Amino acid sequence: MRSLHLATVEDLPKLLPLVAAFHEHQGFDTTPTHQHDAILPLLEGLPHGAVWLIGPRRAPVGYVVVSFGWSVEYGGMDAIVDELYIRTAVRKRGMGSEAINALARALKDGGIRALHLEADQDNQTLVKFYERLKFETRNGYAYMSRIL
Repeated sequence: MRSLHLATVEDLPKLLPLVAAFHEHQGFDTTPTHQHDAILPLLEGLPHGAVWLIGPRRAPVGYVVVSFGWSVEYGGMDAIVDELYIRTAVRKRGMGSEAINALARALKDGGIRALHLEADQDNQTLVKFYERLKFETRNGYAYMSRIL
């Protein structure tokens, strides 16, 4: 896919405004410093995750952050979509679907066994979008979080 690019430190000035827009849209109470400090290690090669730009590298329209883990259930490495954002003005043009499908292929080729994500079950538009991309809600399961 030509519109999915692994982000590097050089992409930070293009990426941070997208992260800020997503966090504002979601109502996350994060500061620019928090956003910078959370993204930079991934761009520097931290092995626990990666960031991809969506759209032209020189003018991305979105991004996706993936974190990596290990799953005994799935028999190896797995990944979680931590953040996925497409600018509001260019949504519903297939870029999100194309990006997730390309990402899934690349992760599978890299040995990742499963790709997970979290979705607001009250947002049926979002749920249906992920269902079209072959994600399934696991009955009886829900991500639960404990902030440490």
